[in-house]
Amino acid sequence: MSIFVNGETRLCVQGITGRDGAFHTKEMIDYGTNVVCGVTPGKSGQSVHGVPVFDTMADAVRETGANASITFVPARFAAPAIIEAAEAGVDLVVAISEGIPTLDVAKVYQRLSELGTRMIGPNCPGVISPGKAKVGIMPGWIHAPGPVGVVSRSGTLTYEVVDQLRRNGLGQSTVLGIGGDPIIGTNFIDALTAYGTDPQTEVVVLIGEIGGTDEEQAAQFVTEHLDKPVVSFIAGRTAPPGKRMGHAGAIIAGGKGTAQEKIKALNEAGIPVADRPSDIPGLIAAALGRK
Repeated sequence: MSIFVNGETRLCVQGITGRDGAFHTKEMIDYGTNVVCGVTPGKSGQSVHGVPVFDTMADAVRETGANASITFVPARFAAPAIIEAAEAGVDLVVAISEGIPTLDVAKVYQRLSELGTRMIGPNCPGVISPGKAKVGIMPGWIHAPGPVGVVSRSGTLTYEVVDQLRRNGLGQSTVLGIGGDPIIGTNFIDALTAYGTDPQTEVVVLIGEIGGTDEEQAAQFVTEHLDKPVVSFIAGRTAPPGKRMGHAGAIIAGGKGTAQEKIKALNEAGIPVADRPSDIPGLIAAALGRK
């Protein structure tokens, strides 16, 4: 199995006629994702890579039965686009868009909570269940089906870790980039909960970074609720306090959110922390009792 996306995913691409939307639509189709429609206001009747385009999400869902969307929409329009998708009835919105104001994301989070729609992101690479569906911008070729679930706040670091897994014969059940903004739709605990009930997932790789307390909360959740092994990596060990590194949420403030604090919490929960990404396959082998 997998979490969040699979062969039953019927995807709608919001912003499909733009440069990025069109490019990644083709990439997702080539991977095997069932892209059934796109939405760009004023472009109804057009098609992109054979995918029909609609003016609104309501029209697109009604005509195609789409149950998920991905947004390639400029930041100033992204919040209403995400809400439009949820109100049209999709179960999942993957928000690739970056730079969405935090207050806008807070409003989106509240509305989607009321509607029961899951959001992944914003400012994330998306989600892939290898061999089933790719809903995002990650390079599909580095992934392979297998028993390892991956959840990460970092996009490019996720690709590095997945490549290390593939090179060591470790395929993935689902790889999920949750994004590193201060407010996100799906967090570590949400992902760990889903992996905990997924029969394909035997072990989880948690990739964190400086800033906030999400990793510490995840460590506590693993201790209390998860009976599958977890291994981890924390980026930003040498980051200076008060300086944002990469993501908007990756900042050490008031002495909180340091890599050292996160590593300590993870170790206390029995979660081994790799010194470098190349060490992760060995930690997984140890966790699974393999040589």
